[in-house]
Amino acid sequence: MHLLETRDLTYVYPGNVTGLDHVNFIAGRNARIAVIGANGAGKSTLFKHFNGILRPTSGTMLVHGEPVTPHNIREVRKFVGLVFQNADDQIFSPTVEQDVAFGPLNLGLDDETVSHRVEEALAMVGIEHLRERVPHHLSGGEKKRVAIAGVIAMEPQVLILDEPTAGLDPQGVRDLIGVINTLAGEYGITVIFSTHDVSLVPEVADYLYVMHRGTIVSQGTVETVFSNPDLLASVRLDVPVIPKLIRSLQEEGIDIGMAYTLDEAKGAFLASCRKRV
Repeated sequence: MHLLETRDLTYVYPGNVTGLDHVNFIAGRNARIAVIGANGAGKSTLFKHFNGILRPTSGTMLVHGEPVTPHNIREVRKFVGLVFQNADDQIFSPTVEQDVAFGPLNLGLDDETVSHRVEEALAMVGIEHLRERVPHHLSGGEKKRVAIAGVIAMEPQVLILDEPTAGLDPQGVRDLIGVINTLAGEYGITVIFSTHDVSLVPEVADYLYVMHRGTIVSQGTVETVFSNPDLLASVRLDVPVIPKLIRSLQEEGIDIGMAYTLDEAKGAFLASCRKRV
């Protein structure tokens, strides 16, 4: 059974503007999934269906095999946690600790359970040292991690991140990549994130969906999707710089294996150099 599944999901905004057009999407357990596309491709609209913020105009949204309805929406939102693009939209308590505790408290949990969940969530995203800080005095990257911790404290099985690196500096991006990989790799949370920055995708995704004008135009592994530069160009995206460099070297006759991440590229270059010795 899939954790999330859409079947011919279609959504039309007021004014007869199509946001999604017959989208079929699947997310399984322990997955890291990137949804890539230019601005306006439909990524945020799709994500708002995953936890019932929006309801389909037609088609079906399934969470753990069950259609999302007004009757199960509370359970859906515990199962699927959504972190908005702007962390300030989710942070409102006087301290980080209080903000992370807000969700569990509203579930009616006892103080001991809430405290345990807060401690665990702060540790999972590496912000224990910020617990007494005022959230709105934090950096963009720190605010993002507070928002993620607040959602994690609800113990979701799926974490949705809408453009998580938007507005972050390079260090903030690196920190967030570490958080995503930790949540998926060590805690088994399925992480689905959207971005139009293809350069970070190979570091944090096992599977990709490419969206354009409300439809999925391609899907597959990192290798599959990024081996089709013409399709990416047609939807205003590009191949990440590392595979682009490797491909250009291959075209020059250099015997080097394909690589998508920095570590892979280092290994490919060293292997190529050893062949020449």
